[in-house]
Amino acid sequence: MRNTFAIPHVENEEQVEVDVEYQRTMLQLSLKASPRETLLGWYATSLELNSFSALIQNFFASPETGTFPHPAVHLTISTEPGKDIETHAYISAPAAVNPDRAAESCLFIEVPHKLSQGDADRAALESIAAAANNESRQAPLVPDIEALATTIAQTEDLLERSSGYVGEILDEERDPNQALGQYMMNNLSLAPKVAPESIEHDFNNHIQDVLMVSYLANTIRTQIDLSQRLATSALTMEHKEGAPPKEGEDGKGERGERGGRGGKRGGRGGRGGGQQREPREPREPRENGE
Repeated sequence: MRNTFAIPHVENEEQVEVDVEYQRTMLQLSLKASPRETLLGWYATSLELNSFSALIQNFFASPETGTFPHPAVHLTISTEPGKDIETHAYISAPAAVNPDRAAESCLFIEVPHKLSQGDADRAALESIAAAANNESRQAPLVPDIEALATTIAQTEDLLERSSGYVGEILDEERDPNQALGQYMMNNLSLAPKVAPESIEHDFNNHIQDVLMVSYLANTIRTQIDLSQRLATSALTMEHKEGAPPKEGEDGKGERGERGGRGGKRGGRGGRGGGQQREPREPREPRENGE
């Protein structure tokens, strides 16, 4: 199971209502975004199995709206605060006393399952679990460098514990465990056979790549912020320039008539707001009295 989405529903003691159109739309969008995935079944945040569970199970197992010809998988997850998360997986078999009860009746059969997660999921779970030790139940996301340092510290701790366990067995202070020894041997066989100098060189190159990506990301973020500020500043200046004139600025107020040099006392100031023209030379009179 790689992807899930919640479906709105209303449940009471007598009936359960599920938004079928929402489920179909979300399923189409999910399959469009991930064409290689397929519908597996449904989940519930409760360990209880009842007639409503059978009704929904038959809906997801039907040929028109479900996983037919494959059985629909029903996953139950406990969400009680203060307790460990408990999960169960079921498939169903038809079971009904008459055809009218077939839609809301089935036999749930528990099947084995295994919980696993990838690197991204593990990092997200560790970030969520870090909030358990804080009173505010909040944990900020750490930068890549700090996350890498934390991972290295955890790896060193695991190596020390493994080395101490092997040392105690060699000193006959603890009884050996063949299954655990085989598991450790298999993990050690996966380690690359390279020189420590090569590992250090590759690690330094990786650190430089991480720093370069972080630097470019910060530069782009700063550039976007600067562009937004410049755009906002330009809009503010245009708004101020295009604002309606106040009293006395357009020459129609009392100040514009009496002290603007563009009113009754001087005609030259009325065209340019008080600008002076260059003096011209007197022209000679033309013939015909012009």
